[in-house]
Amino acid sequence: MADKDILEEQSRKLNVVIALLLRQLLRDSEFGAKKRKGTGELATYLDRQGLSYADIAVILDSPIASVRELVTRSKRKKKG
Repeated sequence: MADKDILEEQSRKLNVVIALLLRQLLRDSEFGAKKRKGTGELATYLDRQGLSYADIAVILDSPIASVRELVTRSKRKKKG
């Protein structure tokens, strides 16, 4: 059980680092709640890299339902 807690803590810390690096790459200096362009593309990219919807939501500071919808919509567009 302790190993699971350690892994979850490491995962949370890595999500924070990824989010900060992503904001730096996007030159996003605002940390408030604002709508960002390209969130769907970022969510789809992170999904293709194997991240869970929950992790993507934390990294992009978006609700899990929104991330799921963005990724699903992108997958539907590619099929159709």
